[in-house]
Amino acid sequence: MHAPLRMPGHWFDELATGGGSVEAVGFLAQGERSRRLLLIGELLSRLEERPALLGPADLGTIWRTVEEAEARKPGCAEELLIGPQVGSWLAHALRRLHGTSAGPPLWVDTGHLAAVALVAALRAGTAADLVVPAREGAVALPTLGLARLPGIPLLGFQPLHARVREGELLLAPTVRGTGATTLTLRPLTAPQSAVWWPMHRLPVGRGGPEVALDDTAPYRDLDRPIPPRRLTPRELATWQSLFAEAVTLLDPAPAPVSAERAASAERAAPASAARTDSGPGTLRVEEVRRIVPWPGRLSNGPVEGLSASTADAFGSMVVAEPPSGAALAEAMVHEFQHSKLGALLHLFTLLDDDRTEEHYAPWRPDPRHLPGLLHGAYAFVGVAGFWRNRIGDRAADPLDLAPFRFALRRLQTRTVLRTLATRAALTGPGRRLVAGLTRTVDGWLREPVDGRAVALARAAAAGHRTEWRLRHLRCAEEERAGLAAAVRSGGPFPPVRPPLLVPVAERARWQDARGALYLRPDLVAAQGPDAVSGADRPVAEPCHADVLLLRGEAAAAREAYRERWSDMPGGGNPQALAGWLLAHIALHPGHRRLLARPERFAAAVAGEGPEVWEHAAQRLAAPRPRA
Repeated sequence: MHAPLRMPGHWFDELATGGGSVEAVGFLAQGERSRRLLLIGELLSRLEERPALLGPADLGTIWRTVEEAEARKPGCAEELLIGPQVGSWLAHALRRLHGTSAGPPLWVDTGHLAAVALVAALRAGTAADLVVPAREGAVALPTLGLARLPGIPLLGFQPLHARVREGELLLAPTVRGTGATTLTLRPLTAPQSAVWWPMHRLPVGRGGPEVALDDTAPYRDLDRPIPPRRLTPRELATWQSLFAEAVTLLDPAPAPVSAERAASAERAAPASAARTDSGPGTLRVEEVRRIVPWPGRLSNGPVEGLSASTADAFGSMVVAEPPSGAALAEAMVHEFQHSKLGALLHLFTLLDDDRTEEHYAPWRPDPRHLPGLLHGAYAFVGVAGFWRNRIGDRAADPLDLAPFRFALRRLQTRTVLRTLATRAALTGPGRRLVAGLTRTVDGWLREPVDGRAVALARAAAAGHRTEWRLRHLRCAEEERAGLAAAVRSGGPFPPVRPPLLVPVAERARWQDARGALYLRPDLVAAQGPDAVSGADRPVAEPCHADVLLLRGEAAAAREAYRERWSDMPGGGNPQALAGWLLAHIALHPGHRRLLARPERFAAAVAGEGPEVWEHAAQRLAAPRPRA
């Protein structure tokens, strides 16, 4: 029998800071290995019970091939089985067997196990004779690349004969007369050609480990299989350059910091978190196993800045091509934080799995459930730490935005940690984790940061929260009617009641266009109303009123938002109303309480023109008499 996994408490506490030593992260990898082997056992059991699920392939032949490879070269097959390429496929295949996911004919998904066995044989130098599924005449070999039969392409999904002898692979169609011909190649050494697309490799260091850049594997996305999308030579060169920059930024050599900040950091964090190679925001790049270039485009906007990961593939991440090496490094830190927390959740129950999407997440446009908040908090502790480590590094941060980014993320993350501590049903380990993250962020909040950066961070955080509430929350019907009547009659306002979520069907996707301007000081400094957007630009883009607000021209911004509201079809939009409120608060700081419940202001002025807004704002912001 195998001994149970027991994590030493100090390793858990290291991870609870948002960082983690080599040993702590290694323990997570060990836990993922155990889980992966259990899932493979479940898959094999199901396929043994129903051999027809494999179609023309034979489970006994496949698994003997894996065992022979492992016997010839110990560790070879296991390393393959616990890698992210197999993890993504295995999770999808099990979801197919459970009926919770869709995809190609089931034998194609389950039969991918034969392709895994082929790779094991190739790596170990053993022989194999198997039937593998092909998609449009191509066979994906996990970790190696994509083999494409020459001749007329096979259509749809077809079984192929595959034979391996001493590192040489032969693929042949099982049906004659299709026009496709036999392919012979040596996948471990063959260069790129029309019939062989090898896996791209990104070196972490000269002669050191490599990270796969995967643009061909069918299971490289988060769930459903997707077709290959080969990078062009220009795209590949861009990724190679960006990755090299990111590796340099993530080098564990400490950046120069002032004596005051170093002393503050030492007081704020435990010794394990203060180490340059294990604190929040650091990343040992060799722990990343695979990067998948974002495989498509979104129907509602650009993909720049997007990244994602899944707990099924530890150390793997999907990343849209970033604009800089620093942006790639930030995305890698962000997504590896998700990998660490996903692995922790496989070992510990941290909170009840309440999937009610009703909570505010400062980095999202939509309401989130509590498990999503926990993931976001853990990821953005890493992001905040990353930018904290970049402060003063003008090579990595030429626009000197690191102080603002750090100040913003520490503030937003603390807001979410407060929600988790008060609203989530945390277990003992969950409370320990949230308490550890809170200590990290509270320590950061005591660190001195440039005053203007802190002010901008507070403004950006308030702007996002205000517009989020205007878009997703509304007052109950009785409260709405009372607020509107009070504005018209001058009578008392109704008491505050808990807000209601806007129904999902009525929500429109939005982007925090005003918030994005904080990262574009060049646009904010530009002169004229056309510097950012013209009259034909969509509402999701920043407008001239946003620029005026960020410049500190609050009176002009308030008037511009008033005009923008009046010019919009249907009488306005939440972006303009939120902007007007933010500009009004800048002119009247004593009215800041309006931002606590902006949906009450929206209800009070519903159907009224901007000419009554200031009157309504003054009345709503007035102190309420004590009961």
